[in-house]
Amino acid sequence: MPEAVPRETRLALLLLWLVPALWAVNYIVARKAPGVIGPYLLALGRWGLAALILVVLTRSELWRERASILRVWPQYLVLGTLGMLICGAWVYEGARSTDAMNIALIYSASPVLISLGAMWWLGEAFGARQKAGVALALAGVVHVVVKGQWTALGEVQFVAGDAWIVAATVSWAAYALLQKRWPSDLSATARLAAICVGGTLVLLPPALWEASRPGADILGGQALLLVVVAGLIPGIGAYWIYSWAQKILGASRVAVALYLGPLYAAAAAWGLLGEPPGWHHAVGALLILPGVFLVTRPLKRSMAVRA
Repeated sequence: MPEAVPRETRLALLLLWLVPALWAVNYIVARKAPGVIGPYLLALGRWGLAALILVVLTRSELWRERASILRVWPQYLVLGTLGMLICGAWVYEGARSTDAMNIALIYSASPVLISLGAMWWLGEAFGARQKAGVALALAGVVHVVVKGQWTALGEVQFVAGDAWIVAATVSWAAYALLQKRWPSDLSATARLAAICVGGTLVLLPPALWEASRPGADILGGQALLLVVVAGLIPGIGAYWIYSWAQKILGASRVAVALYLGPLYAAAAAWGLLGEPPGWHHAVGALLILPGVFLVTRPLKRSMAVRA
């Protein structure tokens, strides 16, 4: 008889489907931000708020583990740079000059980078079924972002914003892999709190520079709303679930959930921006969802143990 899947693993797999939905909120925030608040100020507000909340929630653990945290403090600055500055402010910067199709197309490479990095660098097992799932899900993502017109791939025009998104894509892969490469005894919440503090510190200089520029909107009501929404939903919510699930499932299996991003973003655009989905979304879903299922299925015991 097949072994029962542990309850913690089942919960991680269930919550994994929620992560792209929370991150889809960031697409809405990015579209609303230009002309309201600068990218570095928005990222600083987002992660400063997240850091404040998380530090308060985990203050006892952080104080108890302060010596171990200080021993590896450069790790938190590196993770904060990768996950909060580059994957935060640079995405908002890129959204100023590139369109959603290009962003989705470029970001679709992130799970592939993470999966390959986990296999080659972290030694995670990755069987034929998982490889087939990656290929199937990637085909679905491409189908969605080109709206079913595969010939459009050759017509994609890269602009300055695309370079920001490429950097953010590579940075996210590095962020996910380094979290696994640098294991921590902290709980998922406390570790995210420490990373958010690191991200806030590295974001402070460019945000202060941005705030000093003429016409900078710092305390506007709409700007504050965007900061709060970005900090609570795609910030604390998505990052915490992602980090916790990665500890249980592994980097490559968690990364494939990002393939759901274009589908969730399409739903958010329909409900909040009045952009109805098309048939290409339905076809993409028929490719992406089975692909996610294949990659997140537990490996057989013989495959899970590597020499």
